[in-house]
Amino acid sequence: MEGRARIIIERVTPEVEGGRYPAKRVLGQEVRVEADIFADGHDSIAASLLFKSPRDRSWKPAPMRHANNDRWHGEFIADEIGIYRYTLQGWVDHLRTWQRDIMKKFEAGQDLSTDIRIGMAFISDALGRASKKSGKELGRLLDSLTAAAETDMTAAVAIATGDEVTTLMKAFPDMRYAVMYDRELSIVVEPRRALFGTWYELFPRSCPGRSGEHGTFTDCEKVLPEISRMGFDVLYFPPIHPIGMTKRKGKNNTPSAAPDDVGSPWAIGGEEGGHTAVHPLLGSLEAFSSLISRAREYGISIAMDLAFQCSPDHPYVKEHPEWFRQRPDGSVQYAENPPKKYEDIFPLNFESDDWEGLWEELRAVVLFWIERGITIFRVDNPHTKSFRFWEWLIAGVRRDHPEVIFLSEAFTRPKIMYRLGKIGFSQSYTYFTWRYTQREFREYLTELTRSDVREFFRPNFWPNTPDILPEHLQYGGRPAFMMRLALAATLSPSYGIYGPAFELCVNEALSGKEEYLHSEKYELKTWDWDAPGNLKDFIARVNKIRRENIALQDLWNLRFCDVDNENLLFYVKAASDLSNVLLVVINLDPAHTHSGWVTVPIEELGIAPSQPYMVHDLLSDDKFIWQGERNYVELDPRVLPANIFRVRKQLKRETDFDYFM
Repeated sequence: MEGRARIIIERVTPEVEGGRYPAKRVLGQEVRVEADIFADGHDSIAASLLFKSPRDRSWKPAPMRHANNDRWHGEFIADEIGIYRYTLQGWVDHLRTWQRDIMKKFEAGQDLSTDIRIGMAFISDALGRASKKSGKELGRLLDSLTAAAETDMTAAVAIATGDEVTTLMKAFPDMRYAVMYDRELSIVVEPRRALFGTWYELFPRSCPGRSGEHGTFTDCEKVLPEISRMGFDVLYFPPIHPIGMTKRKGKNNTPSAAPDDVGSPWAIGGEEGGHTAVHPLLGSLEAFSSLISRAREYGISIAMDLAFQCSPDHPYVKEHPEWFRQRPDGSVQYAENPPKKYEDIFPLNFESDDWEGLWEELRAVVLFWIERGITIFRVDNPHTKSFRFWEWLIAGVRRDHPEVIFLSEAFTRPKIMYRLGKIGFSQSYTYFTWRYTQREFREYLTELTRSDVREFFRPNFWPNTPDILPEHLQYGGRPAFMMRLALAATLSPSYGIYGPAFELCVNEALSGKEEYLHSEKYELKTWDWDAPGNLKDFIARVNKIRRENIALQDLWNLRFCDVDNENLLFYVKAASDLSNVLLVVINLDPAHTHSGWVTVPIEELGIAPSQPYMVHDLLSDDKFIWQGERNYVELDPRVLPANIFRVRKQLKRETDFDYFM
């Protein structure tokens, strides 16, 4: 230990569990690192943020600046996908201390002859650290300082504290007693779609729109133009693998299937193969590859469901019985959530004696699909599998394929959901589906965007899924669907819907449950995509607004503001440079018109109290002139349950609806 090292570095952010896990960013995003950095006494200090991109072998420095109360910050831009490393370094800056003190003494009229010689010694010492060119410059300044000290102390002080000396000395600091932070931290940088994406879930077997016919991958190609027109850039398929026959579920999840029942896609595996096979009625692997390529032409990525479970007919059951739990009667343990029984599904046993073989096989499955062009996986129930397995799998995949994104479908306890985020999942399903009131939204979104959770947990908001038809959608009618979509699309940069059930406002549920009646999980559906009352145009408009307004493409810029009606939710989303400012008002009651006075944070938005400003509702295309903080809004959910106002600050005239911004 170097006893002369005096710097303390603590309370570093981001730092997830003491550096055990990486924080998360996406390509092009700024990484801002903060820390408390200080030393004993009154000396000035300096600090540097050191970072390495995935390809760097040596540290790159980024200067840190003092904010207040010994809090320092530094930044760099994550311009490569992969793992960045970073740490901090601090040191006592004797030159800055000397410059500060000599100015005080000079202003107090004190004798500076001795103090000037101290400064000369600092500069002379730096000559040995400087480059050849900079050394010459320092030598020249030292000569000038020496000469001025003999004849003109005012000139000497000006040289000693001037920009030339400061800049050159700053480039070659005395680092003999510098302190490095005692750990190396990491940031995983992912593609931008890990933060901003618009998901559409579709059962490919229901694609043709012809009653009773099983859809194919080729049929799915035909709906790509409409999915693209609605503004979706991720098309997610439930499992596309062969479905088991043994204990196959019938319509409405009945325990026995009729001969023509198609079963649940999550009962994976049959005589045609398992997790690396496709259902023969959907088509071939070649047809699936064609669909992936065709989707890319529309700017759409295909996301696959990764469900690590097996039907009783899966090849693994015969080939690797050791990967399953055996019951005392010799049968294999099926999935249970008492009192529910899922006899068409066998969970994998992650406590198997052959756990290493199981892990390797499951990784091979992921790599198989990556090699065929899949870069996004929606992972089914990851919380029911080993945490250590996921950490190993995701880290290993990312070493060679850092572009791959993993979405966690884990509707479970918060600590488990957050642990999955820490160990590598790019995004997660959330409790958004069950948040209804103004207070609930404010509390939950504040946790996701303002606490340390935001460093490792990215939300993906889903108003509905094939498993979940929430009560507010069952009873709220078309306005409820519009309201929930507006909330999901503006509160979170990533959101998704299960369609066409969502845009057709399907709301028939099993009695007393949040589950679809005649669920598509267990039967083919024939959808009339153009049925009267559909929300396709509304969805397309909302998604267009998302694409054209960068304020909606970030998570951390959400700020809730006051409104005097608890049935309204009001929040601001703004770009960091205020080039794009949105004010969003949502009526949370799908049955009644509500009005109220919103409080706009005009000072933070750079708007003077006397300055009129326009708000342009991007949904209705209406424009209003507002002034001051408090302004009136009214929303009839039968017309539009939301306003998405873009702020136009600079008007030509107070009554002119033309704008520059």
